Amino acid sequence: MASSLHQLLKEEGFEKDKLLKNQPDDSTALPIYICHGRKSSEITEHKDEKTVIRNGSSVFSSFKPKSDEPVIDEAAIKAVISILGGYTGRYLKDESYRAMVKDKCTSCLLSRRKAGSDGGIFMNMELGIESIDKLVEDRGNKKELRMKLLRNSIRLLSIVASLNCEKSRNGSTCGVPHSHLSACAQLYLSIVYKLEKNHRLSARHLLQVFCDSAFLARTHLLPDLWDHFFLPHLLHLKVWYHKELEHLSNLGNALKETKMKALSKLYNDQMDMGTAMFAMYYKEWLKIGAKVPPVPTVPLPSSSSYGSSRRRSSESHASVSSINRNLYQTVFGATTEWQSMELDRRIRTSIDICRLEAEENEFKYENYNQNKKKTHRRSSSSHIHNTPKTELWPETQKSGHFRFFSCQSRPKGCLVNGKIDVRNNSMRKLEHLDLPLSDLSKAIATLCSSDVLSDCEIAIRVMTKAWLDSHGDSTIEAALTKAPIIEGVLEVLFASNDDAVMELAILILAEFITRSKVNRQIILNSDPQLEIFLKLLKNSSLFLKAAVLLYLLRPKANQMISTEWIPLSLRVLEFGEHLQTLYTIRCSPQVAALYFLDQLLTGFNEDRNLENACQVVSLGGLNLLMRNVEFGGVLERNKAALIISCCIRADGSCRHYVADKLNKAALIELMVGNCKDSNGSVIALLTELLCLNRRTQMMKFLNELLRGWGGLNAMHILLACLHKALPEERPLVAALLLQLDLLGDPFRCSVYREEAVEVIIETLDCEKCNEKIQQQSAKALTMLGGRFSYMGEATTESWLLKQAGFHENLEDSFQKKEIGDNFLDEGEEEIENWQKKAAIALLNSGNKRFLAALSNSMAKDIPSLARASLVTIAWMSCFMHLAGDKDFQAMASSILTPRLLESSNPNRVLEERVLATFSLQQIRKSSEYIA
Repeated sequence: MASSLHQLLKEEGFEKDKLLKNQPDDSTALPIYICHGRKSSEITEHKDEKTVIRNGSSVFSSFKPKSDEPVIDEAAIKAVISILGGYTGRYLKDESYRAMVKDKCTSCLLSRRKAGSDGGIFMNMELGIESIDKLVEDRGNKKELRMKLLRNSIRLLSIVASLNCEKSRNGSTCGVPHSHLSACAQLYLSIVYKLEKNHRLSARHLLQVFCDSAFLARTHLLPDLWDHFFLPHLLHLKVWYHKELEHLSNLGNALKETKMKALSKLYNDQMDMGTAMFAMYYKEWLKIGAKVPPVPTVPLPSSSSYGSSRRRSSESHASVSSINRNLYQTVFGATTEWQSMELDRRIRTSIDICRLEAEENEFKYENYNQNKKKTHRRSSSSHIHNTPKTELWPETQKSGHFRFFSCQSRPKGCLVNGKIDVRNNSMRKLEHLDLPLSDLSKAIATLCSSDVLSDCEIAIRVMTKAWLDSHGDSTIEAALTKAPIIEGVLEVLFASNDDAVMELAILILAEFITRSKVNRQIILNSDPQLEIFLKLLKNSSLFLKAAVLLYLLRPKANQMISTEWIPLSLRVLEFGEHLQTLYTIRCSPQVAALYFLDQLLTGFNEDRNLENACQVVSLGGLNLLMRNVEFGGVLERNKAALIISCCIRADGSCRHYVADKLNKAALIELMVGNCKDSNGSVIALLTELLCLNRRTQMMKFLNELLRGWGGLNAMHILLACLHKALPEERPLVAALLLQLDLLGDPFRCSVYREEAVEVIIETLDCEKCNEKIQQQSAKALTMLGGRFSYMGEATTESWLLKQAGFHENLEDSFQKKEIGDNFLDEGEEEIENWQKKAAIALLNSGNKRFLAALSNSMAKDIPSLARASLVTIAWMSCFMHLAGDKDFQAMASSILTPRLLESSNPNRVLEERVLATFSLQQIRKSSEYIA
């Protein structure tokens, strides 16, 4: 599910100069691609420099370290939390995954449980898990009950986790090791804090599982997470282990069995130690204001420690974790000499892995075919790196699929083959390829049957030259656009390290795709999870052309399940300003990147979409997206606006940064440019940006928007947008237009205000509007309330309940974080002035019809709209005495009082009764005031 850190930083895609551009030398970043733009940690600027809390996790910390003590970049921390959070988040969404986790914990505890007193430990564990499952399965629980269950779960599980303290760490309860009990408890504590939305603490508890019992965690509880997150750091141990196994295979049976047991124990002990070290390392990352911890070094075990006398020259330089050195040298810099040495060693290591996997596959294959005629197989992976044989097109038969090459290392072509500029050299080499066109048939045969990579690479060159020379000849096209040939080209793309060959393969595939949808489908069927394209997008020379090729295929979200897609797409968006030419095809990589991001942020279920959007924010993608709102084609600018709105919904704290930095004139220009098309993406973005908690920032944003674009009146453009808007967009456009109008005199009528209020009244008619329109109408009313938390959630109702003296619901510690941020004395006067102007405008322009529409929507008892109407009546009632005379007050009272009395009945929700009673009191005071 989550991607490994190593996979997110293949050196071919993340060069030091690009990664650390404009960063101080002492900064530390997570070894994954992070955009040059400002990161999520830079988005928030609080006036009092206090820590801002989003769902329990720090978005911006005011901790200021000493100048000589570099701290870990907040964006890097958020990326680690995002990766780890994907696993605990799955527990909340996937019922089968929940059952699997529970079964795993139960099996590892009960299988070793013996009779005897357990001091209630197992009961605590069972009750804690039961409470969590209740919380997950019934999200509709009252806040008080949810809080009780959360605290109860934390208390019970913490008791179990405490067994792994220094004094009792090596003990057991009823035969079950304390390390196992603690690991299971830590796993569920991680889930509890995920429910509490304290993502940082959740990630720390998940890492603690690997600290408490590394073997249990990596082999039984969380093997997928270990494979993706920890194994890349420890791959050198796995390579060493397989080499030792190969050596032992030549020994006699009796001696071999003894030594293999010793080797297995040594390997597992070392792997457990390395896993625990890296778990502690990343736990240090997640401390607030933590200094850069030293990178763990996990040495290879000594062969003599289990009785092997074998010595290898490679042991001297491969005794430490090469993955870690590689990751961090790529981020912080390395000498050319060291890079060359590391590259040579990685190639040798990769050959060993390939050979082992090939032998394992061959063993399985031969067993399967022991009673059948044996077919020729690839003899070994050494063919991949051998020089071409004397025969140009050897008659060999291909028996395997390109997955054979899946473990092959992919170093940069410039380091392996001495190329300097692949883009120039690929065509130059093709021009000097001294091969007759008659060799095309042999090239096709080789590509479809040969096991030798170098021969297949030559075949690609021959085919490409034939294609170019044919100038679209139908005979050549028919010969080359067959499924086996296209699949052969894909195999070479996956296995080759030669950038020139890979570029030719990309170019010819692009030609095939544009000529037939069948060819497109062949490629998608051959690589359903787009693994080949993940490899290509990590290549620093070819990633832009690869992005264009993939865009031509138009893949869907369900094919882009790896978390690597977000950083890779952002990389294309950042560097893909110029058009790429693929023979006859010209396309912008930025268009491709926006397509990918749109799929990734809107193509999954809601939770996964939000997770991906959070990753975009954490990797600093907002600046890139805002740039694309200003420049480019209309469709791409709309898509960028839509993606930004998705990011704001996922991480509400970033709306303040976007509201401050986004070019408002560009938004108005985009609305004009959409002409007859919908402005839905722009409206969605503006709606999110107007949910700011500080009225001063809100007024600044509205005034900048009011300036318009190119001398055109922004309100006139919005009015035109209102007339052509889709039914579900109309209430939001009306709310936007009304807020711009309210920058002027609330007592002075205008055509903009009249039109906006009329639309709001129309969309409150429940009988004429569908559910989608009703939801948007409720949102429009919420916007007019003018009170929001820092995260952009409406707090008008909470403020009203406080005014009414109702404090019970504010006891929830989670609510205090959001609500308290809005009760700032400095902004209260500005908010009240806004509400006063809005109430006067709505009551004077809407008059009886507006009040009747609110009353009727309450009567229909449509949950979201009825509650929003009640809250609107409640805050407007505070200013009702400012609108109209005695007759108006009497009219308002006659319309609203019956409905408010109905809402104050004992069978109603407590908050509704409080709001209704409060409104009745304010209406009565208004009548007395006028009288």
